[in-house]
Amino acid sequence: MTYVIRRPLTLDERNRIGGASDIIAHLLFHRGITEAETAGRFLLPDYDNHVHDPFLLKDAEKAAERIISSIQNNERIAVYSDYDADGIPAAVMFNDFFARIGYANFSIYIPHRHNEGFGVNVEAVEQLAEEGVKLMITLDCGISDVEPVRRAVELGIDVIITDHHEPPAILPVAVAIIDHKQVDCAYPDKNLCGSGVGFKLIQAIIKKSKEKEAGSRKKGEAYDGILRNGWKDGHEKWLLDMVGIATLSDMVPLTGENRVFARYGLSVLRKSPRKGLTRLLAKLKMSQPHLTEDDIAFMITPRINAASRMGVPMDAFKLLAADNDQDAETYATHLDEINNERKGIVAALVKEIKKTVRERYGDAHTSSKFETLNPRQILNSKSEISNNVSSDVFPAVIVLGNPDWKPSLLGLVANSCAEEFDRPVFLWGRDGDDIIKGSCRSEGRSNVVEIMRGIPEGTFLQFGGHKHSGGFAVSNERIHFLEKELNEAQVKILNSKLETLNKSKDRNSKNETEHVDDVDYVDAELKFDDITWKLQEDLERMAPFGMGNPKPLFIFKKVRPSDVRLFGKTKDHVELVFKKSGGQPVSAIAFFAGQNEWAQKLLADKNKEVDLIASIEKSMFRGRKELRLRVEEVLV
Repeated sequence: MTYVIRRPLTLDERNRIGGASDIIAHLLFHRGITEAETAGRFLLPDYDNHVHDPFLLKDAEKAAERIISSIQNNERIAVYSDYDADGIPAAVMFNDFFARIGYANFSIYIPHRHNEGFGVNVEAVEQLAEEGVKLMITLDCGISDVEPVRRAVELGIDVIITDHHEPPAILPVAVAIIDHKQVDCAYPDKNLCGSGVGFKLIQAIIKKSKEKEAGSRKKGEAYDGILRNGWKDGHEKWLLDMVGIATLSDMVPLTGENRVFARYGLSVLRKSPRKGLTRLLAKLKMSQPHLTEDDIAFMITPRINAASRMGVPMDAFKLLAADNDQDAETYATHLDEINNERKGIVAALVKEIKKTVRERYGDAHTSSKFETLNPRQILNSKSEISNNVSSDVFPAVIVLGNPDWKPSLLGLVANSCAEEFDRPVFLWGRDGDDIIKGSCRSEGRSNVVEIMRGIPEGTFLQFGGHKHSGGFAVSNERIHFLEKELNEAQVKILNSKLETLNKSKDRNSKNETEHVDDVDYVDAELKFDDITWKLQEDLERMAPFGMGNPKPLFIFKKVRPSDVRLFGKTKDHVELVFKKSGGQPVSAIAFFAGQNEWAQKLLADKNKEVDLIASIEKSMFRGRKELRLRVEEVLV
């Protein structure tokens, strides 16, 4: 791995960004924010000024009209959400909204991950029809569910789809489809998560209701408005805690409107009165007023997802929607317990699958099969690569399956394996209905949906997802061809990219023959004396961090730790202690790094000189405020 320090700004570049501190200006510039106006919007996201009109979403106004009509006529409404940490908060959000306006004739339906699978299914639709449902609103799902939606219409149920997944060529016949990724949708931000789209629909309902009320007043007519029961302007902002959880959980870019939702969502979460949330935070010994994006991603999200991976997804809904202390305690305890169980099962699966991959292809770091031509080299190449990519040289995609594997857990495993082997990974198992289902994850450069679209029709019963993650179901007859077809599809994509690179190469840069095939960037070089609370306050203006806005990384060159120790119940974690020039200690933490090669070398010889790459963070562990480093890499 080669680390390159980002270059300093020129005086003109610095001046164009304006009044931010030098370090913030540097970070903004290298994240593509080069002007004072865009810097101001980024550093001070504003709900009232930086959130788009919901009616810019295709079909949003039509959907709002239909929901208002349904409420006025007291029709039974079903809210049908996905079962993950994007869909479940969206369901909680609609549950809260309907309750807040005093509408009770609705139900929440979240499919069982193992028994029903992703999306809307026909059996659920038929059940809802028997319950008298006249309108179904999908959240974070539905865009690909042509047959279930057709069946709903046949049974007299109108369907409003809200989704953020890639739309297929043939869309369901619904009353309204709200998905900003539709080619004919003019919405300016294409990166919202499912809960984000759902929240836009709530905004649309509120806006349309106010318009109707104002229009009726102007005409001197009575209007049976839906915003009653003590509704106050801006009350929907209290729902942003759910939008914040979903936005920080679903790996969408934290830029544009998502940055507003994540920033305001965290603000609401820090003072949220939700009983289930506060009980879970207390159980995990987390300080609610100091919640960060990492707390959501690494502590809250896994426990929401554990409900569907290990049992019943409604348990996570019941936690977040709990209105009494007993339910809050019951579901907080339950989700924490099944998450611990889930961690053990996933760890065993990861170990098994990585062992199988190494036995089949050799070690990822030494085998010529893996290193002959790495896709990272293709995408980063500055020089011409004349040889085509061939699946005979290396597996472009890792594909493994076992009927005994639980499909609901395979996304986590695929993610770990994709990181380890630097390949897209597709894993499959068999669900409760004896259907082969799986999950796939990208290594960060490949588009798994694009890969799945490239294989022959008939192999997948269904598939979908985002660029970096997806799910699929495979016919029993075609499962044995899956590995071959996925590899051929990816090879075709990679060769196309190679051809594009070679054509676009600047033929005059003949001296640029040297190529670095694995480069990461650090934002700046620092000394330990530079680590101050003032610097941390500056860096916090860039938060929340995530996709599209990575944590700033710094390199500390040629430093020696004064102490190295393992900590944690199983001694999995590493703490390095360094000293400032005045002797004050600086702690650097590396979680789950105890077996890393650099850690073993430093434990054997604590006096080794190293280059440390780390981010700076504020820790509130056990209520004690501490400024420390989070280790990214140690170069020994």
